[in-house]
Amino acid sequence: MAESSRADVRRVGVIGAGTMGNGIAHVFARSGMTVVLAEVEQRFLDRGLETIRKNLDREAAKGKLTAEEAAAAVARIEGVLDRKRLAECDFVIEAATERFEVKRALFEELDGILRPEVILATNTSSISITKLAAVTRRPERVIGMHFFNPVPVMKLVEVIRGLATAQTTYDAVKALAERVGKTPVEVNDAAGFVSNRVLMPLLNEAMYAVMEGVATAEAVDEVFKLGMAHPMGPLTLADFIGLDVCLDIMRVLQDGLGDPKYRPCPLLIRMVDAGWLGRKSGRGFYQY
Repeated sequence: MAESSRADVRRVGVIGAGTMGNGIAHVFARSGMTVVLAEVEQRFLDRGLETIRKNLDREAAKGKLTAEEAAAAVARIEGVLDRKRLAECDFVIEAATERFEVKRALFEELDGILRPEVILATNTSSISITKLAAVTRRPERVIGMHFFNPVPVMKLVEVIRGLATAQTTYDAVKALAERVGKTPVEVNDAAGFVSNRVLMPLLNEAMYAVMEGVATAEAVDEVFKLGMAHPMGPLTLADFIGLDVCLDIMRVLQDGLGDPKYRPCPLLIRMVDAGWLGRKSGRGFYQY
């Protein structure tokens, strides 16, 4: 088998059971694939699996699938703490913390665990695919597969080629995205890709507007909802994404593109330092 991620993918490995990881596991399992969901602690694994169960039950209640199909999808997901259990997977995607050092260590480890022909994808929202690929012995089989939150609902997947990514790898991942009901869009490797290169400076500028007293967070969000037909305002969206994640991405943009326009808003830095990370911590630009 020259490539492991054509239509013959049956067993998928997902690293990380957080917001993105559990959503990715959900869509693969819902599409009929067996999923090995790996985490570092049992409590994170339990939380991720419970979220998947609740979300599949919600889909069943809305009539998007039957209760039996939802139960079958849950049964196809195996939670593990030992990453060596990923050795039999036909395709692996990591959804770990948005820090290069964390992902580099993961890619080095996974490269030694997975069969040589297996594609190794990353759900990174901003980090260089080329740099991650370079720490492996399979750079032609490393690719970005950037899902959007909430993963079971959002249709877009950015498919990002690194400098060494093979055409067969791109074709395989494009087909896999379509197989799980997503719309793949091809993007080349540059800091923030397309989505976050455009989105994050918008959120960052909205934060400057609050910091400089131009308007309250509520007023900024109303302008975007009513004036630009955004489903949620930029500061609500920042809270939803996680202010720590927003800060990480702004720093990747600043380092990768070297332009001062990507400087993170000082208010964002202070809020992250205070532990006000948005919805997940109970407080960000709004209280939850």
